Amino acid sequence: MGVLLVIFFLSFVIFISVVLLGGNSSLVKFTRAKEDFLPSATNSLVFAYPLTVKADGKGVSTVNIFVRSDKGMPIKDQKVSATAEVGTFKEADATTDDQGKAIMHISSSTPGVANIVVSVGGTLTLTQKISVKFE
Repeated sequence: MGVLLVIFFLSFVIFISVVLLGGNSSLVKFTRAKEDFLPSATNSLVFAYPLTVKADGKGVSTVNIFVRSDKGMPIKDQKVSATAEVGTFKEADATTDDQGKAIMHISSSTPGVANIVVSVGGTLTLTQKISVKFE
C-alpha cells in the first residue's frame, strides 16, 4: 500500500510540473491574462440617435462612442473628442467608462448634415463615421 501511495504522489508531481511548467503548450500560457490597452480605429464603434433632429438649437442627438481594442475588448479612461462641420457638441471631449463607452451630444441651429468624425487620445481617428441630419 505504501509503494502505491508513493507512486501516486510521484506521478501527481510529474503531471503537475508538466502541465504548469512544460513547454509552449503549458497551462500557464492559457491562464495568464494579457492586458489589451491600445484602441483600434477599425474595431471601435460610433452610434447616434436620433439621426434626424430639428435645427432649432434645442434638438439634440446623442452620440455613443465605444472604444475597443484590436481584440474587441473595451478600453476605459480614453479621452474621446468629436468634430462636425455642422452643429456644436455640448462636450469638448469625454472619457470612456469601464465598458469603453463615452457619450457626447450634438445640436445645431443651422440646417444641414453633420458628418461626425471621432478621435481617441487626440491622435487616433476612428474609421467609422456617422451623420446626423439637422432640418
